[in-house]
Amino acid sequence: MTVSEATNDAAARKQRAAAASVAASALLTLGKLVAGLLSGSLALLSEALHGLIDTGATILTLFAVRAADRPADAEHHYGHGKVEAVAALAETGLLIVLACGVLYEAIQRLMGHASTPVEVSWIVFAVLGVSIVVDAVRWRSLAKIARETKSEALAADAMHFSSDLVASICVSIGLIAVSYGFQRGDSFAAIGVSLFIFIAGYRLGRRTIDTLMDKAPDGLTDQVRTIVERVPGVADVEDIRLRQSGAMLIGEVAVAVARTLPVERIMTIKQEITDRITAALPEAALVVIANSRALNDETVLERVMITAARKRLMVHHVTLQEVDGIRSIGFDLEVDGRMTLGAAHDVASQLEAAIRDELGPEIEVDTHIEPMEARELHGENAPAERTAAIAATLQEAASASTVISDVHDVRARQTPAGLIVNYHCRATAEASIEDVHQAVDLLDRRVKTQFTDVARIVGHAEPYGA
Repeated sequence: MTVSEATNDAAARKQRAAAASVAASALLTLGKLVAGLLSGSLALLSEALHGLIDTGATILTLFAVRAADRPADAEHHYGHGKVEAVAALAETGLLIVLACGVLYEAIQRLMGHASTPVEVSWIVFAVLGVSIVVDAVRWRSLAKIARETKSEALAADAMHFSSDLVASICVSIGLIAVSYGFQRGDSFAAIGVSLFIFIAGYRLGRRTIDTLMDKAPDGLTDQVRTIVERVPGVADVEDIRLRQSGAMLIGEVAVAVARTLPVERIMTIKQEITDRITAALPEAALVVIANSRALNDETVLERVMITAARKRLMVHHVTLQEVDGIRSIGFDLEVDGRMTLGAAHDVASQLEAAIRDELGPEIEVDTHIEPMEARELHGENAPAERTAAIAATLQEAASASTVISDVHDVRARQTPAGLIVNYHCRATAEASIEDVHQAVDLLDRRVKTQFTDVARIVGHAEPYGA
């Protein structure tokens, strides 16, 4: 089942449960009201009023779960999940008002202000028996669906029915006492009912207010932190913000990553964080933020290259020296060959200043400015004998090398700028890049010395077996 199908199924289950709850509340309320009027029992009448409020609350719940399942729109970017919490808060207020009214009337009767004695009949106990059974079934089924769908409104209904169950038992005990001649038993039962309503209202109100105040769900912050810390590439978990919105867990996770990482690698880390959180918490929809940070293990070379990259400049041949306690840095800077020396010097000076800001003002920075080859040259294959002569020169030079061998795939193209030569050669996989580069340079210089019209030569070294 896809996430969308699971969401639709949960919505349908919530709406069916809410509709069934409305019907059950209405029927039980009617039964308790009739029995309460026939018997004159304050406890039973209070239960009927409680049921009447429950019926209104369950109708509100039905509308709330339907509204909460609507997707996010232009005005509600995080969806409508908090509609359920608002409905639950309204139910809390109704419960508190009802409890106060019942408690007041019970105290009045205990003080001798009751005008009609309570009359107990089998109809009263039949209604209470049915109510107890129905409330027990509703409480268990709604609590299960509320847990599975993360519905605040259904959880409020389940809490209502658990208090109804206890209250009906209290009323039954009070009426049994009345049947044995203890008339005040009904009033004491009504006080018990009001106390249970208070307790249910308090528990529901506290949880609902936590939701509306965006309280982070208990234990989930540590769980998310543990998941994120185990993702390779995460240097630190800077911030986690979570809140419940209906069935969804929304928020954001901010992590620190090395600023030396390429953008593609950072995007991969963010996606892996999202995937791991979703696997553990399917209801989570968290935004992942990755902040670049300078880590303690950065080398001077990395810091120089990062500084140049920030200015979108290309540098190479970086040389690091330390002479008499002073660190000296030199490198080649490529700029557009059509720039004037004055403009190119300004670019180099700005880069040098940025490097001093990064590494400290005592750093010596020297820049060699060279033109960037950015032209697109159109040409044609050189004559076969010309290409063969160049290949022979390359192979002869390679035969004297202890690093490079097997020159192959030699190509020569004639362009307006001169000959462009490309070739491949091989070296052992264990050879260092520095050694291979020097060996290839020797071959390039040999060709340029013998063929003066060669404008550019590109030697591609590859390990044996590649």
